Amino acid sequence: MTTCVSLACAEKIIQTALATGRKHGFMPLTVAVLDTGGHLVALKREDGSGIMRVEIATGKAWGALGMGQSGRTLRDRLSDRQYFMNSLSAASGGRFVPVPGGVLVKNSDGKIVGAVGISGDTSDKDEVCAIAGVHAAGYASDPAAPVDGWENSKL
Repeated sequence: MTTCVSLACAEKIIQTALATGRKHGFMPLTVAVLDTGGHLVALKREDGSGIMRVEIATGKAWGALGMGQSGRTLRDRLSDRQYFMNSLSAASGGRFVPVPGGVLVKNSDGKIVGAVGISGDTSDKDEVCAIAGVHAAGYASDPAAPVDGWENSKL
């Protein structure tokens, strides 16, 4: 039973996420993979990806990992709780980014073993790439699948 994302698996997640982005013609992406302690295992930033994308991608993964819920779930659950969301941002030193693109990585026992954060295109499109990467590395993801209609996302 895997208890943490290895470097080899993190590289597979990143490789597949970036390939998925290229396949769909997404904007340049930045992908961060964190272990269960919130430490960076691997990160890649495509040419042309904005200068804040490293922090955003890491914040998406860190927020999901820290709260034990995907960025999509956090966005949906906290959308009407702005004070609490602001408190989480302050408590995390600004690392809390509660939007899609922060995806939990789970082993075969359903235990969280890490998180992936992607930034570069719309949040829903970032999430598509993260989920594809997690599945390609042999893990389960939370969320399990992209949101319906992501192809038309304007987020």
